[in-house]
Amino acid sequence: MSEPRPPRTAIIIGSTREGRFALTVAGWFAALAARRADLELDVIDLAETRLPDTLGELDGTEPAAVRALAPRLAAADAFVVVTPEYNHSFPAPLKTAIDWYVDEWKAKPVDFVSYGGASGGLRAVEQLRQVFAELQAVTIRETVSFHSCWNRFDDRGRPIDAAGAAAAAGGLLDQLTWWARALRAARAELLQAA
Repeated sequence: MSEPRPPRTAIIIGSTREGRFALTVAGWFAALAARRADLELDVIDLAETRLPDTLGELDGTEPAAVRALAPRLAAADAFVVVTPEYNHSFPAPLKTAIDWYVDEWKAKPVDFVSYGGASGGLRAVEQLRQVFAELQAVTIRETVSFHSCWNRFDDRGRPIDAAGAAAAAGGLLDQLTWWARALRAARAELLQAA
């Protein structure tokens, strides 16, 4: 029997703000995750997807941007959301991206890399956990969080505490990979039984 393919993990860059720090955080995390042989990566930058802000009718035709992103989300076995905290919450474009889709999230693990000021984006993560629970996604306990993020990276986009950040990211990816494999097997079993 052949070895199953590594879980495909979509890293979603949740901020679209001009001058965003998200590219620094996501760039570091994606580069670290790319070193693992047990993952396939797809980096999705919401600033490039151009999803419409206004959601369409439930039975209407989806806009081209929504149709273009759907297969990438559907193909993912797991998600890592890179999010800042704006006003004690997560960015509106991230909520819009979540709300355009339903089945693409279902029975898949979701984890978070957050950044911000004093809270490091953790208040945004707590709210995202509630949103993803409603979509029947499984959020993972381990997270990576950068408090006062502007002081946590050097001028080359690397965490100043490289060992600590890498250890936290490693724990996140270990758990995410375990859940991705388990839930992928469960989804396959349900499809076979149907």
